[in-house]
Amino acid sequence: MITYITDYQPDFSHRDPDEGVAEFLWQRWSPRSFKKVEIPEETLTTIVDAARWSTSCFNEQPWLIMTSSTPEEFALYHSLLTEKNRVWTVNASVLGFMVARRTFAYNRKPNRWAAFDTGSAWMCLTLQAREFGLYTHGMGGIKVAEIHRQLAIPEEEYEVICGFAIGVLDLPEKLPTEDLREREVPSERKPLSEIWRHGRLGE
Repeated sequence: MITYITDYQPDFSHRDPDEGVAEFLWQRWSPRSFKKVEIPEETLTTIVDAARWSTSCFNEQPWLIMTSSTPEEFALYHSLLTEKNRVWTVNASVLGFMVARRTFAYNRKPNRWAAFDTGSAWMCLTLQAREFGLYTHGMGGIKVAEIHRQLAIPEEEYEVICGFAIGVLDLPEKLPTEDLREREVPSERKPLSEIWRHGRLGE
């Protein structure tokens, strides 16, 4: 398998993980500047396969992962993103969508954990991509109705959760607009005190 190495090394020094937090977690980042590089099918297969090993309610594995595999498919997937995301995704290697089956396969009842479980699968995919030196960026700016129509995804059966890009990291100055270049740094995180509570909320 190929490991992709770039000249640009992001600065994570301003991040403040607790001692012992795995480096591959706090050095995960969602950049926008990508270098157009073809990712071999076997590498993409491994990245997507990592999602299979995610946890899910009743082992339902409700996720469906759609990816572009040809220039024509890339162009189609690219057209299904909002304008702000089309600006920077043009140089990604792969575009895709995370989709969740709305009901349990065994009884056809609504699966209210489907989106949660699909998010877990997305994280597995993301971390596997980093093993190859690749970066991912999830996107909420997508044309949901068009995705259902253009990709023949039955709306009554599946929910489109997000779009995503996979690619090789490039220099921030390669981004087409100043505002994107200014934002191309690893983001900070809320303090632990804001996201963690013991006992009951409000006490």
